[in-house]
This record gives sequence, C-alpha cells and structure tokens, in this order.
Amino acid sequence: MNKNIHDVVVIDAVRTAFGRAGEKGIFWNTRAEDLSVAVLKALMARNPKVKPADIEDVIWGATNQIKEQGGTIGRMISMLADWGWEIPGCSVDRMCAGGLTATGFGVSYIASGMADCLIAGGVEHMGHLPMGFMRDNHPRFEEVMGDASAFNMGMTAENIHDRFPEFTKEMADAYAAACQKKASLAIQSGKMKNMIIPIDVEMADGTRLTADKDQHPRPETTIETLAGLKTPFREQGGRVSAGNASGLNDGAAAVLLMSASKAKALGIAPSMRWVSTGIAGVDPRIMGTAPVPATLKALAKAGLSMKDIDIIEVNEAFAVQALYDLDRLGLKADDPRVNIWGGAIAYGHPLASSGPRLIAFMAGLFKENPKARYGLTTMCVGRGQGYSMIWENMN
Repeated sequence: MNKNIHDVVVIDAVRTAFGRAGEKGIFWNTRAEDLSVAVLKALMARNPKVKPADIEDVIWGATNQIKEQGGTIGRMISMLADWGWEIPGCSVDRMCAGGLTATGFGVSYIASGMADCLIAGGVEHMGHLPMGFMRDNHPRFEEVMGDASAFNMGMTAENIHDRFPEFTKEMADAYAAACQKKASLAIQSGKMKNMIIPIDVEMADGTRLTADKDQHPRPETTIETLAGLKTPFREQGGRVSAGNASGLNDGAAAVLLMSASKAKALGIAPSMRWVSTGIAGVDPRIMGTAPVPATLKALAKAGLSMKDIDIIEVNEAFAVQALYDLDRLGLKADDPRVNIWGGAIAYGHPLASSGPRLIAFMAGLFKENPKARYGLTTMCVGRGQGYSMIWENMN
C-alpha cells in the first residue's frame, strides 16, 4: 500500500459569468447541467495536453440536489460533454461550500494516490431552484439548530450584529461600497476575462446574447445609497440589506486538479499547490463566524500564521460576517491582501460554485503577483460551518 502523500496542484480554474437569479437573469433559460458542461469543456480547450480520458473523476458541488441539479449531476455532466461513459462522477452538498468541499475531496483523492487527475467544481441555479426548495426539515431541526433564525441566512447575519455590536451597519455599508469599487476596478482592468467562459444564451424575452460578464456588480454603489436600503430580515432596527449582502445568483465554476508528478509528465506548469485544509463547526445561528476556527485549523496544519498569508479570498456572504472574520483573524477591514478584486457582495454567491470561484480568483492573483507565496480561500457555510484551504503560489 502506498502511504506517501502526493503533492496536489491546480492546473486551471474557470467559471461562467454569474447571473442574477430570476426571469431577468442571463441564465433564466439555461439549465444547471449546461452551465456545468461549459466549464468542463473549457478546461479541456484551455489545456490541450489534457484529454477527457485523463480525467479519473468529476466531483461536483450542488446545494439543491433536485430536478436539474439532481440525478447525480457530477456523473451526468461528463456524458453531456460527450466524453463517453468511462468517467465516473458524484455530487457533493455542503451548502455554500459544496464546490470548495468537492475540491477538498479531489485534493484528498490525489494526495492519497487514488487518482492523478480530476475535475472538481460546483453549480447553483438559484433562479430555478431557490434556497430550501422542496426541503422537508426534521421536526427537531429548530431545536438542534438553536432557534428558527438559524434557517435564515440573513437572520444569522443580524445575529452577528446583535452579539458583536462593535460591527455596525455603517461599517458593513462602508465595507460593501469598498467591495463594489474593487470589483469595478478589476472588471474595467480585464481581470475577469481570462476566467469567465462565454456562453450563448436565450433571455426570457427570446433575445439571444453571449453571457461573458457578471450581472450582479453595481459599480454605482455608494455608502449613501446603501444607507437608504431596506433591511428585509428585520424591518425595525435591522442592519442587513441587499446592498451589504451577497446576491441570489446562477453560475458554475470548475478546477482542474493533478498530482505534481502527473503535471510534470504532461509537461504542464501548475498554477498553485495545495498546502492544507481546515473545516470547523459553530453555532448555526452565527454561521458566518465559522471561517475563523476553520482558518486557524488550516494555519496550524500548515505551520503558518496569518502573517505568512499574502493573498486572502473571503467569500462575503454578508459584510458583517467578513468584518467579524477579518477582525478575529487579526486583520483590518481594509487589509490590502483581502479580496483584491472584490468579493461576493459585488459578484454574487451562487452557493456551490462560489468556492471554485475563490480558487479561480486566487490563481489569477497568484499569476499577477509572483512574489506572493501563500494564499487563503475561506468561506462560511449554512448550518454553522466554515471551510478554509491554503495554497502555495507556483508561478
């Protein structure tokens, strides 16, 4: 039995544009499987030394595994890509971190020697399959989760404001406005062009277009406009609004993983190397705090501290969650290492595809910053979990 741990590397990471969920969204008439197929095919087209026959598994995150996202979508999409019957596949659900967990499982397979090359990723079509769609909760769910607020992600963000009042609405709005500004600068500078896969789509009104730009960013956002938005999760005294939270979105993203030895044999230069993973659970009523213990676990396993991390990608489910996590990790809200191209408040959060989106951002930022050595991708997860992965730059 091979007991060696193999180095695991990222070869490439791509995504679709992120559309708004609903009839006004660019993917209203596009199925989740077709979004997924697009990113699979793109990975092969962009990496011609890799053939579908090299792919030993497809591990696919999807939160709502029903209808078009059911039926083991991870198995179906390689066949829909016309890659034949020989490539196995599976589906993973860790809610928001489904795609990051799929990547973590893929890393584990390769590190253990079970595979040398696979694709991990995720999809979420929140327009077709809204949060909680057709879910049948156990009668004791509210009891074990703490209270009913744990079921509503917006309420969990309000709970963080309640428990940690040092993080005010004004701070959350300022953070959100800064996120939109960073995203606008990144988009205008062409940072998204290399990772977004164009898809020809039909809109709800029958017109056709090429979906190659994120639909969610609002570059016109200001602190003043954010201050006037309604707080739907708590009408009186609320602090969480549509402007300082991530959106409801549709999209897919994928990561091509290999063992370092496989990449060398194929003559491919990797983008980054996996270093460590940390997963944690917390009170579901304040699920947004979980990236802190998850990150501390990942750092401990790597023998690193936050001072060693050069680039930080935090999935911003809510501004207050990001503010808490950064503070508890010893960082300021405007730390220049954090979400350099903006985060989910601007781009959106199509659940299981957001983790691979973080990895795509990290790969691009590593390439742009060759002196950066270590990067962190981290996100909070509904039901009270956090998932963090540390990477090493190989550019």
